[in-house]
Amino acid sequence: MDPDAVKSTLSNLAFGNVMAAAARNYQKEVLANEKAQGSNPVNEEVDVDELMDDPELERLHADRIAALKREVEKRESFKRQGHGEYREVSEGDFLGEVTRSEKVICHFYHKEFYRCKIMDKHLKTLAPRHVDTKFIKVDAENAPFFVTKLAIKTLPCVVLFSKGVAMDRLVGFQDLGTKDDFTTNKLENVLLKKGMLSKKKKEEDDEDAEYQESIRRSVRSSENLDSDSD
Repeated sequence: MDPDAVKSTLSNLAFGNVMAAAARNYQKEVLANEKAQGSNPVNEEVDVDELMDDPELERLHADRIAALKREVEKRESFKRQGHGEYREVSEGDFLGEVTRSEKVICHFYHKEFYRCKIMDKHLKTLAPRHVDTKFIKVDAENAPFFVTKLAIKTLPCVVLFSKGVAMDRLVGFQDLGTKDDFTTNKLENVLLKKGMLSKKKKEEDDEDAEYQESIRRSVRSSENLDSDSD
C-alpha cells in the first residue's frame, strides 16, 4: 500500500464514508435479491439514515473503523521493516534481516536450479498475503558462511526463523509431496502448521461475516417496522 493510498484510506475512515457507502450498497443488494426471487414486499424502501442510527450497527461501525485504522498502521510498520514483498538480501545484510523481525522465512537458492525457481514463485505469492511475516531469499553461492553455519546441504532450502533463531526448515519438496506441481495453498498450509504464518485472516473473515449479518438483521427489522406501520 503506497503512502497516498494509506492517506486516502485514513481520510475515508475519519469521515465515516466507508460505512455509509457499505450500508447503501447493501441496501441495493438486498432489494435486488428480493426482486430476483420474485418477492413482493409491502414497502421496498429502506431508510439508510434509520439503518445507520441502529445502536448495534453503530457499535460495529466504530469497532470496524478502529480495526481498519490499526490494521493500516500495523501494515505500514511491517513494510518499514521490509515485509510485504519477497526480497533478495546479501550475506552482509542477512543477520540484520532475520533478527529485526519476529518471523522470517528465508529461501536459500541457486539461480540455476529449477526447483528453486518453483519455490520462488510460491513465496512471492505468499509475501503480500502475510505481511506480519518477512519473506527473503539468499543466493547460496554468495553466502558460504551462513550456508555452512546453518548446515545447508540441499537446495532449495527454506529456513524458518523465529526471533532470530532458526527453528525449522523445508528441505527440497519433502514436506510438499516431493513433486514439482504442489500449489501455493499447499505451501501456505505447511507454513501455517509450523507457526510461521498468522491465522488472523480467518478471524477477520469471521468478523466481516458478523458485520454483514448485522446489516442484514437491521434491514429486515426496518422492513418489518415499515410493514407493521402500514
